Amino acid sequence: MGGLHDLSALEQAAAMRRGELGPLELVEHYLARIERLDSTLGSFVTLTAERAREAAVRAERRLVEEAAPPLCGVTTAIKDLNLLAGVPTSFGTAALPAIVAPLSDYVVARLEGDGLVVLGKTNTPEFGLPCYTEPDIAPPARCPFDLGRSAGGSSGGAAAAVAGGLVALAHGSDGAGSIRIPASACGLVGLKPSRGRVSGGPRAGDPFGLTVHGPIARTVADAAALLDAIAGPMPGDPFWAPPLPAGTSFLDALARPPARLHIGVSAEPVIVDTTVDRVCLDALEATVELLESLGHRVSPAPRPFRRELTEQFETLWAVGAASIPLPAEADARVRPLTRWLRHRGEPVLATTALAALAALQEAAREAVLAMSVFDAVLTPTLAQPSPPVGALRDDGDPAADFAAQKRFTPFTAPVNITGQPAISLPLYWSVEGLPIGVQLIGRPAGEAVLLQLAAELEAAKPWRDHQPACW
Repeated sequence: MGGLHDLSALEQAAAMRRGELGPLELVEHYLARIERLDSTLGSFVTLTAERAREAAVRAERRLVEEAAPPLCGVTTAIKDLNLLAGVPTSFGTAALPAIVAPLSDYVVARLEGDGLVVLGKTNTPEFGLPCYTEPDIAPPARCPFDLGRSAGGSSGGAAAAVAGGLVALAHGSDGAGSIRIPASACGLVGLKPSRGRVSGGPRAGDPFGLTVHGPIARTVADAAALLDAIAGPMPGDPFWAPPLPAGTSFLDALARPPARLHIGVSAEPVIVDTTVDRVCLDALEATVELLESLGHRVSPAPRPFRRELTEQFETLWAVGAASIPLPAEADARVRPLTRWLRHRGEPVLATTALAALAALQEAAREAVLAMSVFDAVLTPTLAQPSPPVGALRDDGDPAADFAAQKRFTPFTAPVNITGQPAISLPLYWSVEGLPIGVQLIGRPAGEAVLLQLAAELEAAKPWRDHQPACW
């Protein structure tokens, strides 16, 4: 059977349950595409072909012998910041040797426990710190729609793989936009779940509660199904999102259209004063018209944060970089941006970091309260289309590099501060054929309504027909 990658993940799963497609056949199809296309796209850093074939055999038995989970047998990939038992994890750095852990991270174990087949580890920048994916250990991750442009970051390899048809859907993580940024750059659905929806265990991870795991997919339904597979706390987690009612799922929620909603809209950059590109504003305006045509009420929304709070967020980001356990001799081998962030964070006193966290938590409460009059808030995902590879990176001036990243992504990090769910949707395409995402921010723990609204927009203005030349 040809063109298996044309099918969504759920369509592939349905074909396997009907016996029309085998998991091993699907694995071989994607491995062949990876061999042919990945050197151009920069999606994978490690392939796990034999492990995937063995997992496919187990999935096939499971499909025959029991009521299998919705994505059983579907291929996926793990961002190379997360541990996959027995497989090297490089964290995007050449400063340290890759580690091979005996156990998988909890989110990875959840995926494999639901019968998904992992094809490998996807490309990520050093320690996931920048919003572009250009590590020293691998080629840059490129937008499949324009190979001269960045796939974004830090889940850039995951997004390039899904958009290029190298995997059906992928795992990503998001500490300041790292799922939504590459989803927008690559024409995909990228969902940042609520804080505590998906466990970050068993490692200590991010003590500030900014980073979450979530799906990168071609369709809203695939994203919902992947969220179902990974959602849930590990015992002892510091953050827990309220679970769905027993017997329900995020995928099931899509069977119901959303009620008529009140949507706030804002195009004002949050974390930095910058100019929003006209094409991103066009995408926002077109989405407002689409929402109103579907019967939703759209009103201006206030900017949720005072811009001076950016300094507190940057303090925590730098402290997080400084807390990465590196031997002293590795400091000279990390990327200039990483070194700059670490040196910025190292002298910060614990009291200063805690004061910054307290200020952000207080501001988050104010922001969530201000947004509570809306069922969702619409913003651009990014302030610019995806830039050329190398355009944001400035090894000679890391401060300028960081400033350029802020100008590119002024809408994403605030949602990591509030802990709300947010989704980027590829509802608009530039005249040059570049995908331009828009961001919808939901109420706390409101993924179900957010996904319902996203599915309604997808049905009204489908995007699956937008395919890159490599497709």
